[in-house]
Amino acid sequence: MALTVTHAAAVPEDVALLAVGVRSDHLDDDADGADLGLLGAQGFEGKVGQTALVGGEPMRLLVGLGASDDLGPAVLRRVGAAIVKAAKREATVVVGVLDHVAEQRAASAEALAEGLVLGAYRYGEYKDADEFVKLTEVVVAAKGGKTVAAALEKGVQVAAAVTLARDLVNEPGGSLTPIAFAKRAERAAEAAGLTIEVLDKAAIEKAKLGGLLGVNRGSTQAPRFLKISHEPAKARGFLALVGKGITFDSGGLSLKTADGMIGMKGDMGGAAAVLGALVAAPVVAPRLKVVGYIPLTDNMVGGDATRVGDVLRARNGKTIEVLNTDAEGRLVLADALSLATEDEPDAIVDLATLTGACMVALGDRTAGLMGNHDGWIEQVEEASDAADEPVWHLPLPKHIRKGLDSDIADLRNIPTGRYGGALAAGLFLEEFVGDDIAWAHLDIAGPAWGFEPHDEIPKGGTGFGVRTLARLMAGFRKPGPATVD
Repeated sequence: MALTVTHAAAVPEDVALLAVGVRSDHLDDDADGADLGLLGAQGFEGKVGQTALVGGEPMRLLVGLGASDDLGPAVLRRVGAAIVKAAKREATVVVGVLDHVAEQRAASAEALAEGLVLGAYRYGEYKDADEFVKLTEVVVAAKGGKTVAAALEKGVQVAAAVTLARDLVNEPGGSLTPIAFAKRAERAAEAAGLTIEVLDKAAIEKAKLGGLLGVNRGSTQAPRFLKISHEPAKARGFLALVGKGITFDSGGLSLKTADGMIGMKGDMGGAAAVLGALVAAPVVAPRLKVVGYIPLTDNMVGGDATRVGDVLRARNGKTIEVLNTDAEGRLVLADALSLATEDEPDAIVDLATLTGACMVALGDRTAGLMGNHDGWIEQVEEASDAADEPVWHLPLPKHIRKGLDSDIADLRNIPTGRYGGALAAGLFLEEFVGDDIAWAHLDIAGPAWGFEPHDEIPKGGTGFGVRTLARLMAGFRKPGPATVD
């Protein structure tokens, strides 16, 4: 059952459970009569996300806010997640933490709502309902009237977009086929007031999307290509979002190991994030034109699967020698980036669970960021900081690009060298972006999947990227010509 989050100017009467914020540097004041010795024995020090249940009327759930000077959106998001996890056996909880925040109150309220909804997330499509989870309603008691109420509602809607992405990533590849994804996208687009164009295989062939068709050759599931648009009148800019949509990746003829296939239902995390962001676009960026480009196929091993050594021709006419069929994401993105370039946006961002090399470099919680425009990369970094979704700027060295030269085609899909695999993938993608368009690439192979739950992040699909894109759309500034050397 979905969690509802509402606002109240003061703590309502007949409250069963009240969550009270406790700052680590104001323990005595904020704990309001609770036994500090007992709290200390339990290890409660007011650190961010710590919780302790104490008696009284109403029953109080103390939740740590950390130091006063550090209070802000990132802390409040973690606090929201901690509250719903600790209060899951109550039907309703009243949250009284926001009035401790002196600055960035609207942003903190939005982040609190995100944490509440995302902390309560569970993927239950194939499991019986959790009888120990009763929480369905959260009331945030805080000053601020309509401003706080509106911020909470925005946070709920952004969290709902993240939830959509999580559900898609968690859905098994056998049921979330390209056609099934497209149908889910059509329903989501209609509900959000977006327009959507769905290309079937015949239309994909007509559009000459050779990378997508090449990856799809080994599959019995037909491919799809989605173009989803939010087009307000008198738009203040045009942002293109591109998401890798491999609904299951076996590796193709360059077959993965059995262990290597575990989790490959989530190889469409970029597509899921782009769809989630588009759903949120009318809320966070009502005057920005945003168009999503999503290629969808699985990567299988059928009798006519693309062979090692085959040459594909992408939408922009460039030919690609396929020397590893498990480097398939860049092939479908080549077509999507080409189509996005043709529409002449002010900027492009692509998201893809692209390389294990990026996880080796940055771990499983940080995305790799590459691109051709310093100012645009800075905008993405600002958005990721505001969303508390870590990214790290990586280079695109020219000497690695030489390793993508092919003897028989314009380029090969894997480099000749052993090192810099994530960078080589970024350099490959750059070949399909117009020279005068600001472009950023996010390799989300690590953070798209939660290996260990923490804060508002569950085990399984995380929806990483949706919040960053939401902030990027909300604060979008048209970049100038591409500037990275």
